[in-house]
Amino acid sequence: MREFLAVYLKGISMGSADVVPGVSGATIALIVGIYDRLIRAITSIDPRAFRPALRPHDPEARATLRTELERIELPFLLTLGLGIGTAVVILSRVMHGAATTYPVPTYGFFFGLIAASAIVLYGAIGTWTGGRLLVSAVAIVLAFVVTGVTADGVPHSPLVVFVAGAIAICAMVLPGVSGAFFLLILGQYEYMTGTLSTFVDGLIGLLEGDAIAPVIESGTVVAVFGVGAVLGLFTMAHVVGYALERYRAATLAFLVSLMVGSLRLPVTEVWTNLGESSTGTPVAAVVAGIVGAGAVLLVDRYTDDLEY
Repeated sequence: MREFLAVYLKGISMGSADVVPGVSGATIALIVGIYDRLIRAITSIDPRAFRPALRPHDPEARATLRTELERIELPFLLTLGLGIGTAVVILSRVMHGAATTYPVPTYGFFFGLIAASAIVLYGAIGTWTGGRLLVSAVAIVLAFVVTGVTADGVPHSPLVVFVAGAIAICAMVLPGVSGAFFLLILGQYEYMTGTLSTFVDGLIGLLEGDAIAPVIESGTVVAVFGVGAVLGLFTMAHVVGYALERYRAATLAFLVSLMVGSLRLPVTEVWTNLGESSTGTPVAAVVAGIVGAGAVLLVDRYTDDLEY
């Protein structure tokens, strides 16, 4: 139980990081010492190995399934996932309220987080070649264009939510890049944090006799996002892991440059909301940005010796 509690608390710390754009849950996994174990467990999952579950009446099939579950460390993954989910449910409400009620300091904070993370990660690339410069330029332009589109509003269709879940899950294998960052780029951050809060409120309301319709509506969106995340875990996370293993510097240059290009979005949000409240001032945005950048640089200072 002590080990499970430790893993659960580490999951909470990872989930707390992934709710904030610019802070990576994978970096937290490195800090708390479970990154390698997590990657091994994720990459060892083979859906074909669960075929014995279709024959629960067969003692040999049950034994085979039990061996397979032990091999992929299912208790570890479930406990860690429960911790991550707990943090996401609690903090998504806080972040949604901050982004909608205090957009200027909140997006100023996001700008500082993302900009400082990009600076830190650029330092890990090493030698710059022509190919890496080209990849970096393409990523900056791509993110700049995409965030320009998402800033004007993106439909929250099931397909978009599904793809957002599949992409956001890649943050589990990417130290320095968070799932919330990808949601921000895709224009789904405020929508998903708000929908999750509505879903949780609806579940609590059921205990008090409220209608079930809001739960079904918001729960469907959450389920679609979750299915996308699960499939992304078996596909995109493996692709990104392979790219990092074979072409680490170029892949890192591309991902970090996405962060640079995406800075257009928090700048747009800050500019659009200036003067709309007592906190909607340039000074508030700058101060929040400095706090965000300082937080990232402080974490980097004490984790500089960690190997990604």
